[in-house]
Amino acid sequence: MAKKTPLRKCIGCGQMMEKKSLIRIIKTSDDEIMLDPTGKLNGRGAYICKDSNCLKQAIKTKGLDRAFKMQISKEIYDKLGEELIKLEDK
Repeated sequence: MAKKTPLRKCIGCGQMMEKKSLIRIIKTSDDEIMLDPTGKLNGRGAYICKDSNCLKQAIKTKGLDRAFKMQISKEIYDKLGEELIKLEDK
């Protein structure tokens, strides 16, 4: 029997995609929000495409706020945007 590939929904565009093609954003137990490029860090996770447009969409629709059930500050979104751009360049 073929192994199922795990699917996750992008909080920006809302598309279901393979987990490997998305970037995980986590909220740690200290309420710190950060990118998890390995996908293995502890914490509540939300997924986003490797595309800064999806991050802009997530900001507009408050996707991260809903995923983590808390208010996300503009500074955190800016930091995530910078880290995402670095990953896009790779």
